Amino acid sequence: MGLQRFERRLERLVEGAFGKAFRSGLQPVEIGRRIIREMDAQRSLGVRGTVVPNEFVVAMSSEDSERFAGFRDALQQELADAVREHAREEGYHFAGPVEVTIEDDASLRRGDLHIGATIVAGAHGAPGTVVLPDGRRIELSDEPAVIGRMPDCAIALSDPQVSRHHAEIRRDERGYRVVDLDSTNGIQVNGTQTRDHVLSDGDVILVGATSIRYEES
Repeated sequence: MGLQRFERRLERLVEGAFGKAFRSGLQPVEIGRRIIREMDAQRSLGVRGTVVPNEFVVAMSSEDSERFAGFRDALQQELADAVREHAREEGYHFAGPVEVTIEDDASLRRGDLHIGATIVAGAHGAPGTVVLPDGRRIELSDEPAVIGRMPDCAIALSDPQVSRHHAEIRRDERGYRVVDLDSTNGIQVNGTQTRDHVLSDGDVILVGATSIRYEES
């Protein structure tokens, strides 16, 4: 389950220097649980299926916010990843990119938490994103994104098994698709060799020895 993976990652995140800060008061895992509950509570039926909020504002007391200050950016990213994983598991869809923001609220007391969750449509709907093995996220656009070894590639890889211009991710009326560019070793999607494949959320593209995950958010 996405939330369980989030909790395990969070345990590693707050080890060491941050450990003492979380012996009392608002706990990071509770934020994740509350966000997931808001997603489930505000889901609605859309043209493509069940649509859920994609923008979340986490309001907390100034005291709690100060305790999170040392790794706020990392926590916001972990929370956004937990949102994407939960949506994938439940078959939810987003209208735009996922964003989680932590804010101070002077009216709240230590331990209090307020989650604002809204559905905000992106200019072209939910953008496609590829996630590289090192965790980097590259947002796709209407312009084709070439995968390859050359520095001019939008998705540049240092894998020696990858051709200079190996494959391309294109957008059309059906969404994003990955197309082989006559590469030496070809491409696979979810373990199956292919030359042209319409991508779905969670698909794994194997290029050379490098696995790239496609996400619709």
